[in-house]
Amino acid sequence: MLCSRLGITLLLAATCSLLDSGSSAGHGHNECANCEHSVTCERTLANLQCDDEEVLFISSAVYGRGDNTTCSSGRSASELGNVNCSSEVTDKVAERCNGKSSCIVGGFNLMFGDPCVGTYKYLDVSYTCQSRCVTCERTLAELKCDDGQQLVIHGATYGRGDNTTCSSGRSASELGNVNCSSEVTDKVAERCNGKSSCIIEGFNLMFGDPCVGTYKYLDVSYTCISRSTTCERTLANLRCDDDMVLSVYDAFYGRRDNTTCALGRSSAELADVNCSSQVTDIVAQRCNGKNSCLILGFNSKFGDPCAGIYKYLDVLFFCKELAK
Repeated sequence: MLCSRLGITLLLAATCSLLDSGSSAGHGHNECANCEHSVTCERTLANLQCDDEEVLFISSAVYGRGDNTTCSSGRSASELGNVNCSSEVTDKVAERCNGKSSCIVGGFNLMFGDPCVGTYKYLDVSYTCQSRCVTCERTLAELKCDDGQQLVIHGATYGRGDNTTCSSGRSASELGNVNCSSEVTDKVAERCNGKSSCIIEGFNLMFGDPCVGTYKYLDVSYTCISRSTTCERTLANLRCDDDMVLSVYDAFYGRRDNTTCALGRSSAELADVNCSSQVTDIVAQRCNGKNSCLILGFNSKFGDPCAGIYKYLDVLFFCKELAK
């Protein structure tokens, strides 16, 4: 994946391209099948860390106890007995960690309160590492994936959150307001999701001006993912390079258009394009952590969300380095 800065001479062509481009349907899911997990025992610390040029995105965080085995070493039965004790603390951890390349998190009552006095608790965090691209105001950049991959935008803000980013040649007054930002994820996602490359621009014309007189930047976090489409009653093999393993981002079984897997099918078999079942968990359970995975587009595996319609299994996935 690549985030490359473009010269201002490309402004007109890029702007036209952006304004004319259609959006691709985004994919979302409630369960984070591709997340990393960190468990931090009460009164201890852990460091969430991403590779260079990647940033953290917190999917969920819970403080409490959900079983009697996690963080149980040396603890009495009374400290482990309450396994229905938890506080949802995603917002607090996200506020601390999102957008950083690394982040220290701790399991402390002082930070999260005490949902069950006397129980020894732990902080359970699910997170992903995402690529980041920063585009200074009045400049352009291109998000670009490898061949066969497509963009998924996870977050985008326009404004200023510190006084160092995009600061070269700027006066103190242009950098002073560091609490100025607009949430523009939907706008960037509409332009870029599903494309192999996308021009993004840091312009007030596109995003408005959240702080007049402040020199701003567009900060985008994204992932490049691959897509596999398996027609009903056929097989496909998801595969990564050596030393890489699969991580399923999203999967559905059904039909969302009348062109995919349409060859030789009657109009009646293609008519219902609002027919799909969310099957991310099923595919993730089968494939996550493997170098390759055979998947089948069969009703017996996923059920039949629309009888008489010829369906397909659509899987979005990426390959990540095998944990050492």
